[in-house]
Amino acid sequence: MSKNPLISIITVNLNDVRGLDRTLRSVLSQTWQEFEYIVIDGGSSDGSRELIETYDNRISEWLSEPDSGIYNAMNKGIKMANGSYFLFLNSGDELFNSTVLEENLEHFQSFDIIYFDILLVFNNETKVHKYPPILNFSTFRNGAIGHPTSFIKRDLFSSVGYYDENLKIVADWKFYFYAVVKYNCSYKKVNTVLSKFYMDGISSTNLKLLEKERKMVLREEFFAHFNNAKKKTLLDHLVINSKKILKIFSRTI
Repeated sequence: MSKNPLISIITVNLNDVRGLDRTLRSVLSQTWQEFEYIVIDGGSSDGSRELIETYDNRISEWLSEPDSGIYNAMNKGIKMANGSYFLFLNSGDELFNSTVLEENLEHFQSFDIIYFDILLVFNNETKVHKYPPILNFSTFRNGAIGHPTSFIKRDLFSSVGYYDENLKIVADWKFYFYAVVKYNCSYKKVNTVLSKFYMDGISSTNLKLLEKERKMVLREEFFAHFNNAKKKTLLDHLVINSKKILKIFSRTI
């Protein structure tokens, strides 16, 4: 493998040996193997370290030590990685099939972000979630794009910065938000599924914290946009209600 591979795949894990095994098998079964694979474990006590050691000869680099959270672990991975593009496929996530990397190499050109659709898995039911082809403020005000389904050019972390470790579950959302809205990065949408995401992680099960952190970022970093969005909502509300009032009034005369 080259010292400067095209892709670095980074997996972070903490006490999820079952999910980690699923992710390792998914990555290491790819038909195209010219990528760098980095695994960051947070000092697990459930056998995760021992599992990683069984794959030692197939993992480019790994470490197992305590960290301060998922984004601290992801930032460690960034600092260790050498690829032109990074893909964060965290413990439990899977690539869609064994040929998905080989089939999509043509899309790696000069874009800052290359993102795909994702297969959501919940209680053995599946649904393809299609991300929008155009990204803007409204995209991130109401949604996001997922890190298991997007490749980020390493240079983007130099301009936007690393993941905000003060946030518990939306630092990746904040990074994409900054990259697209504030730094006007280039991007490409590919209309195929890249990965599977299991809807049992912290961001899927703690929606109140997710919404709280998003609102905090919007208020602190994009106050003008957030304020305008609130004004627009209020204006829309007034317009709708004024139309109702006019209809009622017209019926009485």
